[in-house]
This record gives sequence, structure tokens and C-alpha cells, in this order.
Amino acid sequence: MTATALPDDIAPDEREPSRSVWAEFRRGLAAMAPILLGVAPFALVLGSQAAMKGLSPLEVALMCGLNFAGGSEFVAIELWHSPPQIALIAGMTLLVNCRHLLMGASFAPHLRRLRPWQAALVLFVMADETWALGMDDARRRMAVTGRPGISLPYYAGLAVSLYIAWVAVTVLGAVVGPVLGNPHAYGFDMAFTAVFLVLIRGMWKGWRHALPWPVSLGVAAITHLAVPGAWYVPAGTLAGLAVAYFVAGTETPEAAP
Repeated sequence: MTATALPDDIAPDEREPSRSVWAEFRRGLAAMAPILLGVAPFALVLGSQAAMKGLSPLEVALMCGLNFAGGSEFVAIELWHSPPQIALIAGMTLLVNCRHLLMGASFAPHLRRLRPWQAALVLFVMADETWALGMDDARRRMAVTGRPGISLPYYAGLAVSLYIAWVAVTVLGAVVGPVLGNPHAYGFDMAFTAVFLVLIRGMWKGWRHALPWPVSLGVAAITHLAVPGAWYVPAGTLAGLAVAYFVAGTETPEAAP
């Protein structure tokens, strides 16, 4: 169904579905709830690995709370030695987190109506899960209202629940990890893959638009096998962007009715 553009003289709150702030916040909580079931196991894995590297629960909480980017935290823990090579860890973390540049760029049109401090908070808690669910909701809202923008209460429900769960469960993993032993023996690390498969399914728009995904995966896998370090992250990202640009350039605009 094609969305009909609404007149520009209608106030924003009249163009959008009428929901209370609390109702929108609860909608965000409900949307994130099933994702948290998948996030919890690999948060336990991260906490357990951090404890085995000698980090205290407080240090784990600070790492997760200030960085809040699961992939780079795993990389940092893998590279952590005593004494730590700070430059190497910072460089690899930057490489892994470079995907946030692309996520932030795609999110930018939906943040233009926000105050700078509001946009800064949105971007601080922008993880893969909050970005995917937030973008999906923003696109649905734009189809109805004709204007880009996000529902801040809905996004807050997503972000607050994920932030608290991620930090709390990672700290729990740091506390109970030494008792449980090697977390990989329980298969918890597969939860990371499962969560991303769910997110990809939610963004499915057909095979043509999904072409950058397998290309990015293939390039990243080959780079991972051939080049040491985390260079597979930017390699996969750039390959996916190139294919996405090619696909967008070959699309034929639909004729106006």
C-alpha cells in the first residue's frame, strides 16, 4: 500500500499516531524484550572472558557502560594482556566500531528535528539492536506522516532496556564466570549470531536489496582468513557499501501515477 502524503500545514502531532509517552516507552520495551533473550548469553560470555583476563566487576561495568558496543568489547578483551597494549586495543576498537559511522549517517535524517543534546544521547546508545529497531520504526512512521523522525519515547524504551541488561548481565558474567568455567562449552557464543540473524530478517526487503549482505560477509570472511587483525570489518563494510551503491544506481524509478 502506498502512503499518501499529508498536507504540510498539519501540525506534527496531528500527523502522527496519538500515543502517550508512557505507551511509546512500553512499546519500545516490548520490541526489545525478545532481543534481550539473545543478548544475555553473549553478555555472560563477555563478562566471563573479562574476569578471566583479570578485570574486576567494576571495571567490566565501566567498559560496557562507557563504550556500549559489544563487538569492540569482545575484541578489546581478546587483545587484553598485562600490561595492556593500549594503542593496539584502541586501534582495533576503532576499526570494529567504524560501522557506527554508517549507522549514524543513515540515522541522521531522522534526528534533524531533535535538539543537539537529544541527538547526542540517541547516538550514544545506538547499538546494532537499537539502530535496527529504531530505523525500522522511523521508516514506518515516515510512511504514515511523510516526514523523517523518530519517536523518542519508543527509542528510549529500546535503549534503556538494552543498556541496563547489557551492563548488568556482563557484570553478572564477570562475577559467576570463574565458577562456570569456559562459557563456550555451553554454546552461549552462538547467541551473538542468532541475534543478528533476527535483526537481518526484520530488515528484509527482497533478494535484490539483500545482495550487499552476502557480499559483505564473503569479503569479511576472506579478509579474516588472509589478513591478521580486525581489517575484515572495514573490508566487509566497504564491499557492502559498493554493492549497495551499484544496486541503488541500477534501480529504475517507478513511473508516477
